[in-house]
Amino acid sequence: MKIAVIGANGKEGSLIVKEALSRNLDVTSIVRDSKKAVTDKFLVRDVYTLQKADIENFDVLVDALGFFGPNVKEYVPSTKHLIDILKGTKTRLLVVGGAGSLYLDKEHTKQLYQTADFPETVKPLSEEMGKALDVLRDSSINWTYISPAADFQAQAEKIGKYVLAGEELTHDDSGKSEISYADFAIAMVDEIISAKHQKERISVRW
Repeated sequence: MKIAVIGANGKEGSLIVKEALSRNLDVTSIVRDSKKAVTDKFLVRDVYTLQKADIENFDVLVDALGFFGPNVKEYVPSTKHLIDILKGTKTRLLVVGGAGSLYLDKEHTKQLYQTADFPETVKPLSEEMGKALDVLRDSSINWTYISPAADFQAQAEKIGKYVLAGEELTHDDSGKSEISYADFAIAMVDEIISAKHQKERISVRW
């Protein structure tokens, strides 16, 4: 299986690459600087210079891009660009999503970022990532959006397991919603291989 990872040199993207390589997948990293390539095979592109010809021979394109601060507004246009170049191809798009857009009720009327105690500094990021998810829902491409737990821990150790959930925020028996970047990467590569949740948003936690 041939996969490409855009944002491959980022914290989550690099772990997805590492996990995919450990399972003998053929991985190409898409980076803006060749010096930042984390695989022997790489393309030097940013998201907006990436074209259909670059990705149409891959089975899966992983979007591990992160936009922060004033750049959070890039989530929607970058997603729209990826949709445009994936139209008419068989390449699946798998997205490293956010937790803020997870629902708190079965009726899907309230999202995590809409709660009173949600950090104001993170709210714009969650709103824009949620809008990008809505754009995917309205598209014709084959996508999967994976949201992490509410507490997404970059430095936590890999324990090698996770709980798969759906559109609603879930917790463990102690009321915690946590997962490490490394275990999120396991879930991402599992979905790359299994393709069990096409055109769906799923979530993962410990």
